[in-house]
Amino acid sequence: MSRITGSHAGLLATLLLVTPGAGGTAAGQAPPRPATPFEPLAAILLAFERHAIVALGDPHGNEQAHEFGLSLIRDPRFAAAVDDIVVEWGNALYQGVMDRFVNGDEVPDAELRHVWQNTTHPGPGNDRPITEAFFRAVREVNASLPRERRLRVLLGDPPIDWDAVESREDHQKWNELRDTHAAALIRREVIEKGRRALVVYGSMHLQRRNLFSNYELVEDPNLHTLVQQLEREGGARVFTVWPTAGVDLQEAQPDVASWRAPSLALVRGTVLGAADFSAFYPAEVPRATI
Repeated sequence: MSRITGSHAGLLATLLLVTPGAGGTAAGQAPPRPATPFEPLAAILLAFERHAIVALGDPHGNEQAHEFGLSLIRDPRFAAAVDDIVVEWGNALYQGVMDRFVNGDEVPDAELRHVWQNTTHPGPGNDRPITEAFFRAVREVNASLPRERRLRVLLGDPPIDWDAVESREDHQKWNELRDTHAAALIRREVIEKGRRALVVYGSMHLQRRNLFSNYELVEDPNLHTLVQQLEREGGARVFTVWPTAGVDLQEAQPDVASWRAPSLALVRGTVLGAADFSAFYPAEVPRATI
């Protein structure tokens, strides 16, 4: 089993938002410097000046992360910088329903709930009040915008039709498409159209070196994470934000305790960027030897 330090490239936001970055100290290089905190909303909006895709990790069900996401999309600067929001917790089969809803059309609640209740992973994970609240917040923001500047919500989960699922195998074929479908959607609807998108997905989909393959790049592109597919096969540069809700980074850098919450820090070349990935994802995960 292999382990490496600094297994992500990009930026890190701490106490609520964090993205591990590529680190380590090669021969002849200066030792890593302490990471410095920034105000996260401004930093993320600034990232859109150089990146068509900004990916925000979602610690599913976390109220702090939800409130931060709402503050981001409600910021008046957001709609001026972003065209689309791509979410993991929405079945693409209902894209038409979501388009109508966020543009202000009347959509019955029962019809709207299909969006997040009928995903490839149905159940309490997606079916939370904060999920519906997120979509309603986008609708409210759009109500104040001219039609040409309204935000579009793209549903990233594959278009599974549960009426046609009769076996575990029927479900599994859709489940295996979760990253590849989202990557193709983003390439088609965002990158190829010259648009900019905030991608809100579980953080493990945002890895550049996949924990589940011992941080090695496997040959099968279907096993690549969403960010791997966008950058390696799609030619995009993704600015990733990794949440640290529930993670204590003080062992890696003690002064993190004094940072304002939430804060965001660029981690490449820093002490936090050089830390082993276990500092950001402490859970024990079985990994097969490659």
